[in-house]
Amino acid sequence: MTRTTRLIAQAAVGVLVLLSGGLTEAEAQPPSAITHLASLAPGSIHGVVQDEKGLPVAGAMVSALGASSAFAVTDRSGRFELRTLPPGPYVVRAHSTGFVASRAQLVHVPPSARVSSSIALRHSGSTPILAAGIGVAPDSPPPSPDDGTPAEPKIDDDHGEAAWRLRHARRSILKDAIFPDDILDGNTAPEHDSGSAGSIAGAPSPARLVSNLLTTTPLSGQLNLLTTGSFETPEQLFTTNNFSRSVAYLTVGAAAGSSADWTARAALTQGDIASWIVAGEYATHAPLRHRYDVGLSYSTQRYDGGNFAALRGVTDGSRNAGEIFGTDTFAIAPRITLTYGARYAHYDYLEGRNLLSPRAVLTYEPVDHFRVSGSVSRREVAPGAEEFVPRMDSGIWLPPQRTFSTLLNGEPLSPERTGHFEVDVERDVASATVSIRAFHQHVSNQLATLFGVDMPGAPDARLGHYFVHGSGDIDASGIGAGIRAAFASRVHGSVEYALTQAAWKRNDAATYLVLFAPSIAGRRAEHIHDLSTSIETEVPETATRVVVLYRISNGFARPATPGQGPGLDARFDVQVRQSLPFMDFSSARWEMLVAVRNFFRETAPDQSIFDELLVVRPPKRIVGGLTLKF
Repeated sequence: MTRTTRLIAQAAVGVLVLLSGGLTEAEAQPPSAITHLASLAPGSIHGVVQDEKGLPVAGAMVSALGASSAFAVTDRSGRFELRTLPPGPYVVRAHSTGFVASRAQLVHVPPSARVSSSIALRHSGSTPILAAGIGVAPDSPPPSPDDGTPAEPKIDDDHGEAAWRLRHARRSILKDAIFPDDILDGNTAPEHDSGSAGSIAGAPSPARLVSNLLTTTPLSGQLNLLTTGSFETPEQLFTTNNFSRSVAYLTVGAAAGSSADWTARAALTQGDIASWIVAGEYATHAPLRHRYDVGLSYSTQRYDGGNFAALRGVTDGSRNAGEIFGTDTFAIAPRITLTYGARYAHYDYLEGRNLLSPRAVLTYEPVDHFRVSGSVSRREVAPGAEEFVPRMDSGIWLPPQRTFSTLLNGEPLSPERTGHFEVDVERDVASATVSIRAFHQHVSNQLATLFGVDMPGAPDARLGHYFVHGSGDIDASGIGAGIRAAFASRVHGSVEYALTQAAWKRNDAATYLVLFAPSIAGRRAEHIHDLSTSIETEVPETATRVVVLYRISNGFARPATPGQGPGLDARFDVQVRQSLPFMDFSSARWEMLVAVRNFFRETAPDQSIFDELLVVRPPKRIVGGLTLKF
């Protein structure tokens, strides 16, 4: 690990210790027996929220306060689940707009167990809510006393939503600042604090502002200290320089009011490729009529190695990319929802540097548990975008780690453009969701990605460098059917089958692929069968979480073999996260992460079906390290 990575890790751990109040003497002691490890295995609370008529309450906020804090939002069936809770007692409550807050329930969570808790809410009368999120009684405020002091606001129902909002309203960090009238009028010079010259008397010092921010804001996040490598054969896996790249990743987030959250992320790596990426996101959630999701990211990659192909593509030594996105989920009616938005990206290495990708989805629910949706989008993807675009989910998040260049020297890099239309029908059956979809898309300048290409007069670039080249235009139509379900109490997964009919239109530049990827250049009209699966399971007894993604298709492009066309192949992604309870302190948790994958691109609902199929010989990537969640 480099000196920069160690400094970041030490600083992050120091902040975490400050947030948690420091380690107590008991927490600093190592466990003494295996039974103690078992007693620390996390449990969970699940249940359902119903109204006074026994109907489910969707979108209710359920909170559990105890050894740690956890929050969840109920689904359409009113169900919720609070996972990975350290053993101990918890106070569980539910809140929802239009309902009186539930009475607190004391729930004890044993180690490695799921506890059921049912919560009942009753409707309340309408209560005006101010913009600041504080409720007041609908009648006129009481008159002020004779001495001129303002009257205290009167709240009739201590268990109502207004009272709950008053108790949980955020206090300003400037609440202790006092400015006497003579200072505000300019008649008297302000006194100076002996500890900080130039500060107004009564105003908090910068140290106090930071302290108030850390103590009043419930920050959460995680720190990853990882190492990565690539390999094609088992022999390459054990080479000495395969894991020479270390990655430091930090994410911090918190609630922004009662119905929004913000998240900030950053990652960097050092080696022959020095890169970093920063991103931020702000999202609102139910029960608002408009739910917004906005964010931005910026990433840079600098190459200091000696690969001829990489140096040819990175002429000025670095590449930079930025992106801004925003979406709005608008509840037009109780059963009609419109989600619309766009992404704007800027890549300094493209000939046309600015890319715009709009998308809109309209969903109609005629009856409960049955949905019909239609979507239309235009997606613009830059060559090498998978290196710069961040993942805004809980997956493994890495900065740019590979270089790329055009297959033809001197040819400019051009983006891929996909127009996508889709109709989707979903039906909830018990704990499963069955879906059927039909789609059509037109792709301009479909990108092909080639690993393991031996260019004449150039060194080997099989693992850390790849070539991109346009393969022509495609018109494709298809249908798909799938199911998402909880197959057991601990296993969640999905299976989808898709059949696509595609027609190709070649351009002059695509003929060059005959030399390096004849299975791409020889395509005309074809039928593609695609099967995708995902499985996620948790083992509470050992605090282990496993995620497996697998895709098999007859349309994968193959390496340069004369007379060989596309054939049956597969892609996979396996992630194992093992909790390390003996390293936990306060509310922070340590996890060990190991992941192996040969997927090249991330899945998007409106991406070209050929984005992953036209990746030739992608190497396997392995990621391992420690994760600290707080």
